[in-house]
Amino acid sequence: MSDLRLTTPPAPEERRRVLRDALGSIVVGWHPLAENVLGADARIDWVGRDGQGRCVIVMVGRGGDDLALVARGLAQRDWVAARIPDWIQLAPHAGMRPDAEVRVVLLAPHFQPAALAAARAVGPGTLRLGLLRFVENGVGVGALIEALSPTGQAESPAREGGGFRSGLSPADLDLTAEERAEFDVPDPE
Repeated sequence: MSDLRLTTPPAPEERRRVLRDALGSIVVGWHPLAENVLGADARIDWVGRDGQGRCVIVMVGRGGDDLALVARGLAQRDWVAARIPDWIQLAPHAGMRPDAEVRVVLLAPHFQPAALAAARAVGPGTLRLGLLRFVENGVGVGALIEALSPTGQAESPAREGGGFRSGLSPADLDLTAEERAEFDVPDPE
């Protein structure tokens, strides 16, 4: 196995490609619907939905612009929320619920205390913050996303019943004992 090492973020198109599937580690049931969408006055990296049919927008920021990222995320949330009925009409099979609130996931290399306080002030469930790092493993570049609690502490992955960060359990995936051992997931009792 190759050694992992931190690397600089790739160009925007490559970054979106690398992150597209990795977002499932912070959004349970992630299903991307559109990427690089023109929003209120800037681009939104992704518009998608979670496993419960809620619209989720994802925006990626650079180091040092975390407080501005929170403000842009809230502005884009408002812009997207006003258009959900139209999007459902255009793509009725996308699985978005018209009555659900729009969630926002903001990813950045770090979040300063002011950005964390602003995110907490919005209230629970609206904003989800995650630390974003890119690693090179000898084969290519991958993304590491570490979810933050409202206090700015890294959240430990949920492992209730031996589950994965995605919320799925080994039973959901029909894993064999060997496969569970490979993922360091205990056998069901």
